[in-house]
This record gives sequence, structure tokens and C-alpha cells, in this order.
Amino acid sequence: MSTTPSRPPRIGVVVVAGGSGQRLGYGMPKAQVPLAGEPMLVHALRAVQAADIAAAIAVAVPAGDTLMRSICDRFPATVSAVDGGATRPESVRAALRALPADLDAVLVHDAARALTPPEVFHRVAAALAAGASAVIPAIPVVDTVKDTAPVRESAESAVAARLVTGTPDRSRLRAVQTPQGFDAALLRRAHEAALSFDKDTAAAVTDDAMLVESLGTEVYVVEGSQLSLKITTPLDLVLAEAILAGGNHRQED
Repeated sequence: MSTTPSRPPRIGVVVVAGGSGQRLGYGMPKAQVPLAGEPMLVHALRAVQAADIAAAIAVAVPAGDTLMRSICDRFPATVSAVDGGATRPESVRAALRALPADLDAVLVHDAARALTPPEVFHRVAAALAAGASAVIPAIPVVDTVKDTAPVRESAESAVAARLVTGTPDRSRLRAVQTPQGFDAALLRRAHEAALSFDKDTAAAVTDDAMLVESLGTEVYVVEGSQLSLKITTPLDLVLAEAILAGGNHRQED
């Protein structure tokens, strides 16, 4: 990290809300799925607002979607909606183009992590203010994780589809969350570089930190939160509903 800047960075936030939500089974984009009676996107935008760090917020919504655009219109003028792309990187790039050019830093957040507490945003922003160019929140992995490979065609393949090939050291592993924070120019440069990726390389990109890593930039890790779960399956939705019902979704564990 470099020395502390003389002023806090001017921050923009990208909210990615283009997920299909197929695994939730509602037949609608994930960010439209009701959570405690309101679309998930409403909760996500409230979380960003509660952090009170954003000079501008750009929400990437499915192309042609009107419901999520109307949700964004209910929030202050700092929130704008843009048509996302067919992939997550394309959606982030579209939102980046909608943000002001004079931002120092950009946080990229998933609408599916709708209950992220303000403290996580603050930790990411503080690391950027201290001179980091790339910061991600993460939590320790609690399950034992195995490397696996497909079982070769044999009698055993009828018993199981995959075979254990190794066990990584769990103490080194972290489950990565959002918002992920970046120097604004760095993030734009990383996304421009990604335009030259071949199809397989592009498909392997699952977060913005991977794009920045590909440029050789160090990515710092700050503490995430158990509350920042990614709502992907019906069970995740039940857990998020329970957290909201308990009334502690703006506080950390």
C-alpha cells in the first residue's frame, strides 16, 4: 500500500442486478425476486445507501427491464439504471460507463448480496483511502475443501462421478464477497483488457478481482460478514428472510 491520501476518495458504486435467478425458481430476474415483500434490489440499494459512501450509483439491469428501472427511480438522483450485458463483465462495463469520469474509486456490488452491512462497505473504502488499489471482503472457509477430477470410464464411474485429488490447506482459503473496491482507472483498464480474452478465458472470470489480478496488481483482503450471503438458492432466500425477520441485518455478527 502507498501512503494515505490527503482526502477521502470520491467513490462510485456499481450494483450488478442482471442475474437470471434460474436456481431460485421464480421465473424472473433474481433482483426482482421478493424478499420480505420487496424486490431484492430494493434491499441491495438500501444497503448501499446505509453505508453513505457513494457519490454515484449505477445499477446494471437486464436489457429492456422496466420494473428495476422504476425501483432505481424511487431512490435519490445519485442512482441510475443502465442496460446490462449478456455476461457479468459486460454489465459491469456498462455501469462503469454510466458513472462520472472524475471518480477516484469504484465499488462493485452484487444485488444478490442484499443484506451486506455498512461496515463491510466501510472497510473496503477505508483500505482504498489508505492507498490500496484493489480490495475484496472475504470470510474464512469453514468446510473442508477437496480438489477433484472426473472419474475415468470404468466400473467405478457407476459409483461416483468424481475422484478426490487433493485437500487444500483450509486456513489459507477465503470465501470472497462484495463490494469489491478498486482504483477507478485500474478497474476500467482491467475491463478494457478483458475485451481481448478468448471465450474460455472470459467464461472463467467470476469476479472483478480476477480481472485486476490478471494485470499483476496486488489485491488486498478485508473482513467480510456472514450477513453478506449471496442469495442464489431457495434455501439462501429462506435464510435471508429469517435474518430480516430477526431485525439484525444492519449489524454484524
